[in-house]
Amino acid sequence: MKLTYDWWLLAPVLIPAVGAILLLVIDAIVPRLGRVHWAIAAALLLIGAATAVPGALPSADNPRRTLCLPQNTCLYAVDHVGVGLQLTALVSGAVVALLALPIRVPAERAAVQATLVLTATAGATGVVAARDLGSWLVMLELATLPAIALVALRARRAAVDGSLALLTTSLVSFAITVMGAALWFAATGSALFSGNAVLDASADPDSRRILVLAVVFIVAGLAFKLSLVPFHAWTPEAFGGASVPIGAFLAVTSKVAALAALLVIFRGVTVLGTSALAAIGVLSALSMTLGNLMALREKSTLRFLAWSTVSQAGWVVLPLATVSSRAVRSAAAYLIVYAVATLVAFIVVTALAHADGREHARRLASYGGLLQRRPLLAVTLALALLTLMGLPPAVIGLVAKVAAIGPVAGSRLWVLAIIAAINAMLGVAVYLRWLRILFGKRKDPDNPEALHPVHNALVIVGALALVLTSIAPHSLLQLVGR
Repeated sequence: MKLTYDWWLLAPVLIPAVGAILLLVIDAIVPRLGRVHWAIAAALLLIGAATAVPGALPSADNPRRTLCLPQNTCLYAVDHVGVGLQLTALVSGAVVALLALPIRVPAERAAVQATLVLTATAGATGVVAARDLGSWLVMLELATLPAIALVALRARRAAVDGSLALLTTSLVSFAITVMGAALWFAATGSALFSGNAVLDASADPDSRRILVLAVVFIVAGLAFKLSLVPFHAWTPEAFGGASVPIGAFLAVTSKVAALAALLVIFRGVTVLGTSALAAIGVLSALSMTLGNLMALREKSTLRFLAWSTVSQAGWVVLPLATVSSRAVRSAAAYLIVYAVATLVAFIVVTALAHADGREHARRLASYGGLLQRRPLLAVTLALALLTLMGLPPAVIGLVAKVAAIGPVAGSRLWVLAIIAAINAMLGVAVYLRWLRILFGKRKDPDNPEALHPVHNALVIVGALALVLTSIAPHSLLQLVGR
């Protein structure tokens, strides 16, 4: 048996994976470089993103395959949607590394944290293209387990509690996912995510029942990682205990990995019909509703963003409740828009936490009068919140919500469409609450400092990204072929 390799196609996975080993070697040879490790990690992730760009071009083959066996069975395949998710994971990982760069931590801890970010990002990019059960499970956990350590390494009581909650749910999630994978193999007789194997299994009544059960188990396992209700309990604890940049990693890069894993499964199970996908519709409706209701009463910035993640996760999987041909692209498009807006919000929070103190930045009330104190941060945060609301002038957010709800309306799932519409209005109230604080009574910190140049640059880039994508939404959505 001989595999064929395309190293360039594998580069978005290999560069962060090999980079993680490289960082450990550098730390062993030249210890205590400290924050330099974050700069190296960011550079490696951006190089990895650059190698993925050719696959996002309209002229690129769709899908592109490698690790192929003589029987024309390939273990690695990536299309426009997959490349878009890989780019999102790599760029978001680089942003997290740059956010962490100015923050003072023990030198030996910086090396470990940067290595864990590279490792988890490699898992997130790998699971996108995995086409066999073994690689899919390994890559999925590679994207998850380092995140637990990243939360715990903050070495505070809240961080320990958050990492313990994340560890517990991750173990349960993995057990459920493995059970689903075993049932998938039992139903299809294949360790590959092959459409033909699913078709053959769906033709036999007994195999079809096992396959439906496998899908339910896998969806439940991935729902933990996506922070979908009722598998969301770890989210506010982990966000509240982690450092702010790691919170951004949990909110974005980890979610890319989880959705990518779900899309690999989803592509093959649409032949089972809407009955097998009903669970996704239920999870979506519950997540949107509970996430919004809890965010309405939250006073902590990081926990607010955690509940925002729960709510937005419901929107991300909303199109997957249908068998529409647009479902996969709509879900990926919404995730990319959510990722950009959420990253920008975390950039602002990180910049404020570094300049004004974490305790000041972690309270929503402390953002009072931010428009007067730091107008650039206030305008940038307002654009991010408007994008998550789906309101102009952040047109990209509105386009994403229309894209998400379109397949549901097209499939005439009116109950789900009405719940989504109600939650769209409820979401306006949620984010408007924070937006109103920005224009409220001024709350100055005790010892404010100037923004760090790296954070200031990221704020400017984030604001420009939201403005440009709202002017030309297609420039962002074409990453997934929309």
